[in-house]
Amino acid sequence: MHIRCLVFFCIAVLVIVGCEKSPTELRMVQPGSPIDSAIASDIVELLGDEAEVSITLTDSGRPSESALDALGSGEADLALVPNNMPFRSGISTVAPMYPTVLHIGYVGEREFDTNLDLFRGSKIFAGPEGSASRMMFDQYTARLNLTSTSFSYVESPEEVPDVFVVFAPISPDRLADISGITLVTSGSAEDIGTGSPIDAATLLNPQLKPFVIPVGTYGDATPTPIVTVAVDMMLVARSDLSPSVVYDLVRELSRLRPALASQRPGLFQRVQDDFAAGKSTFVLHPGLIAYLDRNEPSVYERYSGVAEVGVTVLVALFSAIFAGVRIYHMRRKNRIDTFYTDVIAIRSALGDSSSETERAAAAKEIKKLQNKAFEMLVDEKLSADESFRIFITLSNDVIGQIGSTTGASSLPDN
Repeated sequence: MHIRCLVFFCIAVLVIVGCEKSPTELRMVQPGSPIDSAIASDIVELLGDEAEVSITLTDSGRPSESALDALGSGEADLALVPNNMPFRSGISTVAPMYPTVLHIGYVGEREFDTNLDLFRGSKIFAGPEGSASRMMFDQYTARLNLTSTSFSYVESPEEVPDVFVVFAPISPDRLADISGITLVTSGSAEDIGTGSPIDAATLLNPQLKPFVIPVGTYGDATPTPIVTVAVDMMLVARSDLSPSVVYDLVRELSRLRPALASQRPGLFQRVQDDFAAGKSTFVLHPGLIAYLDRNEPSVYERYSGVAEVGVTVLVALFSAIFAGVRIYHMRRKNRIDTFYTDVIAIRSALGDSSSETERAAAAKEIKKLQNKAFEMLVDEKLSADESFRIFITLSNDVIGQIGSTTGASSLPDN
């Protein structure tokens, strides 16, 4: 007996353990940029074993365009890409992560009047092919009518380029390894919002926003404020990923934000929980929309106030109608009460010594009251109710009493 109970207990424990929800495993494309890859590794590490969602990174890093290809083909579930990538169907935004800033810098001593002079004849590192930096630089040079023969690309910073053009998060220690670099500004901070070139760049590319790198952020590389542009790095996913999984993922990322902000305060302090759909290149994932609307009132809660006001108005309206009907009936009753009073007054005015002439005149006066009452009944100024019937009976009785003395006949019963 004891052995059987022990067996049942073990089976129950196994069933309970088996019913525990295991974390959902998602595959994330490892970013091609070293700093973005490091941030992705931080997120994976901070999720830990207790999170409802776990993430594994792919073995090799990929630029943004290749990362989107991996999502489209189903090789991965998540990717970190800048918000200025071209729109693709089947890709949805999960969460904005941190801003990436356009850094344009040169090495050594250079004299130039415009950025066009800086780029012409230079070896330029703009990130790997397919990266956001390379795509933005290609668009920029196209607007300047600068052909690819006017400069040359290098694929790695180790090839000692003359000019760096890179979208990257603010990371002061990243430029420390590049000696003699100076960042290029696109104007002054006072020019922002006055129709400056930086305003033109953000107008033509709504996902971009003006950004000012303060003096000394990168040491000697930033002797003055650097005016440039920034774009949000977005966590995107396959559109067919379960909304409940994405909801859990966004909730976990919100939980991790204080830890991420403590490790990289320059990146995650500005990111907010709310997010406007118009700021995203890709459509918002239903799981993200559900998370953003989690505190919104339901339809019943939203319109409960209106319903309460409506019910209050209806009650007040019905009360007013009921009161009006009562007043209307009371006014009719007050009118018939006047006839009661007149008949009783006429009868009281007659004494035992009243002459036949006085009694005949009284009977005639009561008949006039009856005729007037019937006219008002036809005009709906009196109600054909019990009060009216009592008046007719009373008036006929009084006429009968008078007629028994005068010989006058009473009115017929109407």
